[in-house]
Amino acid sequence: MAARHDQTTDPGLQEDLLQARRGTAFFARKLNELTDAELDGGTLLPDWTRRHVVAHVGYNARAIARLVEWAATGVETPMYPSPEARNHDINFGATLSPIALRNLFDHSAVHLSVEWRDLPDTNWANQVRTAQGRTVPASETVWMRTREVWVHAVDLDNGASFSDIPGQVLERLLQDITGAWKTRGTDTGLLIKVTSTAGNGAGLTFGDTSATNPTIITGALPAVVEWATGRGATGVTTTGEVPAAPPWI
Repeated sequence: MAARHDQTTDPGLQEDLLQARRGTAFFARKLNELTDAELDGGTLLPDWTRRHVVAHVGYNARAIARLVEWAATGVETPMYPSPEARNHDINFGATLSPIALRNLFDHSAVHLSVEWRDLPDTNWANQVRTAQGRTVPASETVWMRTREVWVHAVDLDNGASFSDIPGQVLERLLQDITGAWKTRGTDTGLLIKVTSTAGNGAGLTFGDTSATNPTIITGALPAVVEWATGRGATGVTTTGEVPAAPPWI
C-alpha cells in the first residue's frame, strides 16, 4: 500500500511541498468564493476569463504530474505533446460546465499531491524536461507548481493580491524573472531595489547591477513582483514614468 505521507525525508523539500500545497489551498479558496456566473468574468490576464485561468491551473497540475511520473518510472512523459495541444486544452477547459471545471481543478491538484507524496527520496534527483525544454531534477516541479498557484490566485481578480503571497515565494519569483531577463538580454540598465516588505527582503537588489546609469525601480517586495510579472505598477516608483516590465515567460 502506498504511503500516506510524503516519502521524501529532505527537510527543505518537505517545506517546499508545504508551500506548494498552501498555494493550492489559497487558489482553491479564491476559486470557491466565486459563483458559477462569476467564472465568466475577466482576469488580470489579457483575453483570459476566470474559466481560462482555472482550466490552465488544472491542466498544469496534470502536466506536472506527468513529469513526476517520469521521475518515478523512467518512462518519458512530457508535460504536453506540443504548445498547440496545451493551448487547446486550456480553451477546451474554459468551455466546461462550472461543476466540471471545479472538479478539474480539485481532482488534478489531488493527483499531483499524491504523485509527489509517493515519489521515493532517490527519485527526486531524476531529470525531467519542462515545456520550455529545460532539463531539471524532479524536485523543481514543486517550485513550478508553487509559482503557478500563487500567482494565478491573484490573476482570478477576486481580492487576492501579491501581498498575500509569502515573502520567500516572492523573492524566488523575482530571482526567476530577473534571471530570465538576463538570459534574454532584456535587463540592460534595469535595476530593482526592494525598499520595504513588511519584514521580508528589505534592501534586496535585482537586475542589472553593473549599469552605470540604471533605471531604478523601487518599491515593497509585493509591488515590485507585481510590476515584474506585468500585473501593474501600483506601489513602484522610478525617475519619470514607470516602464513596462520586459516579458519573462
